[in-house]
Amino acid sequence: MNFSKKKHRLTISFHLQFFANIFYIFLVLALSFNQPKFSSTATWDSNGITFADSSIVGVQPGAIFVNTNNTVYVTNGEDNTVLIWRDESINPTKIIHGNFTKPVSLFVTSNGDIYIDDGFENGRVQKWITETNTFATVMNVSSQCGGLFVDINDTLYCSMTVYHQVVKRLLNDTVMTSNRVAAGTSSTGSAPNELAFPSGIFVDVNLDLYVAEWGNHRVQLFQPGKSNGITVAGITSLNPTITLSCPSGIILDNEKYLFIVDQLNRRIVGSGLNGFRCLVGCYGWGSQSNQLDGPFSLSFDRSGNIFFW
Repeated sequence: MNFSKKKHRLTISFHLQFFANIFYIFLVLALSFNQPKFSSTATWDSNGITFADSSIVGVQPGAIFVNTNNTVYVTNGEDNTVLIWRDESINPTKIIHGNFTKPVSLFVTSNGDIYIDDGFENGRVQKWITETNTFATVMNVSSQCGGLFVDINDTLYCSMTVYHQVVKRLLNDTVMTSNRVAAGTSSTGSAPNELAFPSGIFVDVNLDLYVAEWGNHRVQLFQPGKSNGITVAGITSLNPTITLSCPSGIILDNEKYLFIVDQLNRRIVGSGLNGFRCLVGCYGWGSQSNQLDGPFSLSFDRSGNIFFW
């Protein structure tokens, strides 16, 4: 993973077609994150607006998460905090301190509970319980979690980056049992059942697991009960329309189109009817408003704007 000290910034790229071409489908099982439905010709402003810089998020920010109320959550691996912006505020409205170390990923559920990666030194995932403002350990892991996700069945997933595996645990189990393997064999490789430095993950309502594979430069789809993944993005996919370099973050929109942080190509790409295209960071590596420098994570707000760093 690339955690070199750069002047990181959180950026917003605005969706240019706004509400005329976007609507939402509300499921009986309420999701905590935004999955907009875009028109087939959706575009985003190539010039991003800086939301927060390294003076706020530090030189080692991790995941960014925007919930359905447009509350923004970011991990700060330098100060070991979680920063929260509510009501479109300019500055963080809440900062959560805990005994977690170098958090990389987080996930927020509909009730406001926050799952925080604490695997780097402490070998666990913690939950910050919003009702009581307390922490609880909810999963034991063997490495940092490059990505965290809680699916519609309250199953928690962690992509154990340096163990080349995604593990999961049913949160409703009262006993802290051993994790089950969701994907990977724990040894690095590029076979359909193997992973290499998995990072961002996403689980849709059909329990399909998508894994951004940093080491194999691809995105793998693991369907329920299947140990072999299908390459859905990258040069080795069945219909390659994009070449990735160390993808680190992934989300799906309402139509199951993929949006990927293509980290070492310094851009955000998205799929559509005609395959993948560059959305943000399409003008080379740099610090201008239309350029990116090693992005890591992304999330949609309710209007379809992309938040990323």
